[in-house]
Amino acid sequence: MNRREVIKLGVASIAATGSLASFGGFSALAQTKMVLKASDVHPLGYPTVEAVVRMGKKLEEATNGRLSIQMFPAMQLGGEKEMIEQAQVGALELARISVGPVGTVVKELNVFNMPFIFRDENHMRKVIDGEIGKELLEKISTAPETRLIGLCWMDAGTRNVYTKKPIRKPEDLTGLKIRMMGNPIFVDTMNAMGGNGISMGFSELYSAMQTGVVDGAENNTPTYVTHNHHQIAKYFSFTEHLIIPEILVFSRVVWEKLSPEDRALIKKLAAEAQQEQRQLWDAMVKESMEKLQAAGVTFVTDVDKEAFRAAIKPVYDKYGAEYAEMIQRIQAVQ
Repeated sequence: MNRREVIKLGVASIAATGSLASFGGFSALAQTKMVLKASDVHPLGYPTVEAVVRMGKKLEEATNGRLSIQMFPAMQLGGEKEMIEQAQVGALELARISVGPVGTVVKELNVFNMPFIFRDENHMRKVIDGEIGKELLEKISTAPETRLIGLCWMDAGTRNVYTKKPIRKPEDLTGLKIRMMGNPIFVDTMNAMGGNGISMGFSELYSAMQTGVVDGAENNTPTYVTHNHHQIAKYFSFTEHLIIPEILVFSRVVWEKLSPEDRALIKKLAAEAQQEQRQLWDAMVKESMEKLQAAGVTFVTDVDKEAFRAAIKPVYDKYGAEYAEMIQRIQAVQ
């Protein structure tokens, strides 16, 4: 089944649900077997994908098969932009997306997109597990323009630059075109770091690196190895300039048709998925490092992070004032 057919199926299912609700209301819907479609850019086995697959098994068991999740991994339904659009119209129920694209819609989330906003990964986890994390999920769920429900956060590790040469200081990025996610903050961050930030969809990246459209990218080690980017860019430099959590969202169109009991169950299982994904993530980071070492990748660990921290000051000058209060709250989390 190709992507267009899947989307058509999703739209047809919404139409069927709508007509069902008009005849029997939500009680009829509650008795109807529903297969919730979920999508991710990553392949089967990847921590975010596996966490949602496990969530689906729990959901199916808890509802005696009435509700289940069908996963479409590995960009089968397109990149994150396409996944968001499909979820907004109800053609897709669940999407695991990055904060970057959502930050262009819900401005408050952009604070997580600021470079070096977290001291380290452990600091980020404490923030998303606490009140700030809950508040921002609620922002997604209540902002009319998102048409999404924020279910839970997921880990994505630290983002680091990978190219065909080592990157130790801002000057090393001069003249290099580096792919960034589609958010102005990210492009401005790379420009401030010394490179030339290029906004590009993830699905286009491998061929863009192959053909020299870009000279490299930045991401975590599991993504770097899973998508074979290490075959082209052999130097992985630990700049750790971004630590961005990811989000599991639900289509608001479909959510509003679910019973309160089903909504509560899905939220409970999503909270469990947040913690399970974290364990899966830590295991995969370790495994990825071992695979990359065996593949001959050069890890550049002697990065001058203070030089990069100083270089990104213009980003805070441009965007920081809008998030000043939240930045202080994040920094206060111990």
